[in-house]
Amino acid sequence: MARRRDDELPFVEALPISGQGLLLDTCVYIDQMQDRSPEVLDDLIAQRQVNVEVLGRGALLSGILCRLQGYERGGRLCALQDCVLFLQAQKLGLVVLTANVGDYDILLQLIPAGRALFYRQKRSRS
Repeated sequence: MARRRDDELPFVEALPISGQGLLLDTCVYIDQMQDRSPEVLDDLIAQRQVNVEVLGRGALLSGILCRLQGYERGGRLCALQDCVLFLQAQKLGLVVLTANVGDYDILLQLIPAGRALFYRQKRSRS
């Protein structure tokens, strides 16, 4: 099999905004966070029902976390993953077990209904 030409594939267009609900791939959130998403994509997401509210809320929360922690590009993806994990645990009534005190302390302050349990890593004996 070979990859098909672009004109043979369903791409986002400016006209047909309505349609089925969307389940967003992680790259959509990353592109939006890095301001690489085209305007037509932003319009589509704004108009259609997006069925991954945890990921959407996680993207917003990670933007806040990145600003508060001063993260550059390298830390943004990790922050997104932390936020999605935190919100998913909250949704399911679970507790996040983590050594990442810095980020999760801020998340707990932003969303006190969330739950996290911290631990410290063993110190090396050398």
